[in-house]
Amino acid sequence: MRLGVNLPTVDIGGDPLVVRDFSQTAEALGYDHLALADHVLGVNAANIPNWGNRNTSADYFHDPFLLFSYLSACTTQIEFSTQVLILPQRQTALVAKQAACLDILSGGRFRFGIGIGWNEAEYIALNESFHNRGRRSVEQINILKELWSKPHVNIDEEWHKITDAGINPLPSKRSIPLWIGGHEDVTLQRVARYGDGWIMLQYPPGQEAQERFDLLRAYTREADRPESEVGIEVWTSAVGTPEDWRKEIEFWKKAGVTHICLNNSFSRYHHQAIEDRSIDNHTSAMQLYKESVEDIIS
Repeated sequence: MRLGVNLPTVDIGGDPLVVRDFSQTAEALGYDHLALADHVLGVNAANIPNWGNRNTSADYFHDPFLLFSYLSACTTQIEFSTQVLILPQRQTALVAKQAACLDILSGGRFRFGIGIGWNEAEYIALNESFHNRGRRSVEQINILKELWSKPHVNIDEEWHKITDAGINPLPSKRSIPLWIGGHEDVTLQRVARYGDGWIMLQYPPGQEAQERFDLLRAYTREADRPESEVGIEVWTSAVGTPEDWRKEIEFWKKAGVTHICLNNSFSRYHHQAIEDRSIDNHTSAMQLYKESVEDIIS
């Protein structure tokens, strides 16, 4: 299993020295990857009654491509993973170019997590359709793979037209690991057909999570792919005791989870954020968690 940690910019902000120090500390502690969420816009929740705890304009989000490019020059080994970038609200060829550039600049350390998002306000502002985003994302995935693997492509699809053109640079391995987030049944089918892994947030350790993993593996076999080609990542936090953390990881390991991400800011579904969300406490929690579970992870 590989253990990552979320960059908690919603708590600690995005000052260059702060995110640099946090990332270098994570790398020094032996974390395998840094995760970063993505939002271009946030709504003014003061004018939307009953908005809940979803992201708003008060939450700090760096652009993932820009921040990871910066951090690739500040680190040497740790991987970067978007969890997740909202693909259908962006132009596909531009995303292909940005991802390829990050792959080159980071020395192949980028794992691209994508999703279709939930915030219609962002889609409207970015001049993309919210209502066909699922179907369009499938076309986007196929076009990303084409653009990453060939110097020139010819594409004539429902939403994309490219005539004998391509991006330069191409990714170092002519591909980029593509992971997909979401929890609908159709999402699992897309992961099985097109993805290198599933980023799963909704289910706690237990029977329901295991059933969803089994369903993903069934879809993977139906797609004529080995189950080992499709990883699974789950999120956790440093709430509770080291004994709680170890028990949770033991379940995930037995269930075949390949990646775990420590996210101490997230508080939806069954997840809980740490109470003191200062930079010092985020760093301390990250260190204690790693020390408490590293023998199980390895």
